[in-house]
Amino acid sequence: MRLTVLGGGGFRLPLVYGALLRDHAPGRVTDVVLHDVDSARLTAIARVLADQAAGVADAPRVTVTTDLDEAVRGTDFVFSAIRVGGLEGRAADERVALAEGVLGQETVGAGGIAYGLRTVPVAVDIARRVARLAPDAWVINFTNPAGLVTEAMARHLGDRVIGICDSPVGLGRRVARVLGGDPDTAFIDYVGLNHLGWLRGLRLDGRDQLPRLLADPGLLGSIEEGKLFGTDWLRSLGSIPNEYLHYYYFNRETVRAYQEAEATRGAFLRDQQARFYGEMGRPGTPALATWDRTRAEREATYMAHNREAAGAGERAAEDLESGGYENVALALMRAIAHDSRATLILNVRNGTTLSVLDADAVIEVPCLVDANGAHPVSVSPLPYHATGLVCAVKAVEREVLEAAESRERTTAVKAFALHPLVDSVAVARRLVDGYVDVHPGLAYLK
Repeated sequence: MRLTVLGGGGFRLPLVYGALLRDHAPGRVTDVVLHDVDSARLTAIARVLADQAAGVADAPRVTVTTDLDEAVRGTDFVFSAIRVGGLEGRAADERVALAEGVLGQETVGAGGIAYGLRTVPVAVDIARRVARLAPDAWVINFTNPAGLVTEAMARHLGDRVIGICDSPVGLGRRVARVLGGDPDTAFIDYVGLNHLGWLRGLRLDGRDQLPRLLADPGLLGSIEEGKLFGTDWLRSLGSIPNEYLHYYYFNRETVRAYQEAEATRGAFLRDQQARFYGEMGRPGTPALATWDRTRAEREATYMAHNREAAGAGERAAEDLESGGYENVALALMRAIAHDSRATLILNVRNGTTLSVLDADAVIEVPCLVDANGAHPVSVSPLPYHATGLVCAVKAVEREVLEAAESRERTTAVKAFALHPLVDSVAVARRLVDGYVDVHPGLAYLK
């Protein structure tokens, strides 16, 4: 089975290859094609993968290419993890937003909209190529903003594109672990949009154990979400929000922390990865060891500004464990390719799952996966406060899609202005001006 990875020079790609190396089941992935527009990054990551594969007799064969059509043609699965504009673009997204006093995070608020506006046209082009060159392929999308990009691609690929994210999985595993259950067998009742969802129940041996967690302040305060949001707020909600909802519930504090920081998250990663790829350009650099060291630093500083704003302290050791999107991707591919059936939290078209959204809206929800794809399970309605946020952000996503298609600047302004974390139409206009000035990829907005 052949897997094509778009964004194959990306830093996190060795996580995916590591999961493939651990899979020795019949019908596994035997060929991996890495595609990237940056040949130097491709070479660097290929060196890391070669170190990983050392001593593994049946390691999947790796080839690299900068030719997109060559990478996609006839493949079985496409894993899309591109970053349009690179980390310099992410740093610019944060900088422009913070200058206006609003959040510039890469998937939430103004930064997420800017990232979406320059990513959607590229993602649509990829979807059209896959439909033409590999019509039987399944696309697994991890490109952010994951829900928005998945919905853009679904307009050309239908249900053959499925979005994944490791945030709900990590949340569910933390809650199951603190409740003394097996994270691999727990059923996570989770629903929302990508980076905008709530864990509303967690069943262990058929019984919902979330009420027990919410009733125990000590236990609740021991998980990262308890430290981040505060136990009183979680008990008021009656659910555990995805960590990205901290940007909504504590927006003022988070924006201030970003403004006062020496460097934003995007700027930190830009500089860190520049050092990594620079080191990898030297022939004698130990590839895997260098990558491992860099990854440990990256994971330890994840959402550092939010934890600073909340006074949550350093990340716990158990929250640094792997087991994220690479395992979701592998489980998804295995279930589809072998009809092995699995229950996974995925980004898929809504159908009739959430009545407040139309059938084509991509949501994040538990799905039953088989050879025919991912099928969202029935869920109970969201409470009003969650419904309001979900509908508002989905409306923004639709304006981003319309702006990318129509190429109209006024529609882009509308997308920014309608977002709950942008507090003025005047600010929205200045944001569009600022982003067009720094991003060549937004020159299409007229």
